[in-house]
Amino acid sequence: MIKKIAGILLLILIGIQFIRPERNESTGITANDIAQQYYIPPDIQEILQRACYDCHSKNTEYPWYTNIQPVGWWMSKHIEDGKESLNFNEFGSYTPKDQDHVMDEIIEVVGNGEMPLPSYLWMHGEAKLFDDTAVLIDWARKLKKEIAATK
Repeated sequence: MIKKIAGILLLILIGIQFIRPERNESTGITANDIAQQYYIPPDIQEILQRACYDCHSKNTEYPWYTNIQPVGWWMSKHIEDGKESLNFNEFGSYTPKDQDHVMDEIIEVVGNGEMPLPSYLWMHGEAKLFDDTAVLIDWARKLKKEIAATK
């Protein structure tokens, strides 16, 4: 009986490998990209790419383990949720009020150590902010002032 159950589970595990989520990959920078709307200093751009863009842009760098299901589905859901909250590639399409709110959220979640997600950091230790937290928060505050000037 246990061998039958193990065999069935193995077949299911093999079968689900063929059901893959859509990849979050794009080419080029869109007109609505935050970098097309506002100046992003190189040090901030590096932080955003290293710690934020995998889940908050249209271009995720996929590690090898996302080819194994259900891990790929789990990561796909994280990316979908992340882009729903903030998509740096669509930042220009947000209203100034929403842009301002996004900066408030960045200040709060980065300041509280809630981002990047601990589950993301397990496999992406390079995304840990360490000393970059203050720099990122300072940039978000400055961008809030710039956004306010456009209202």
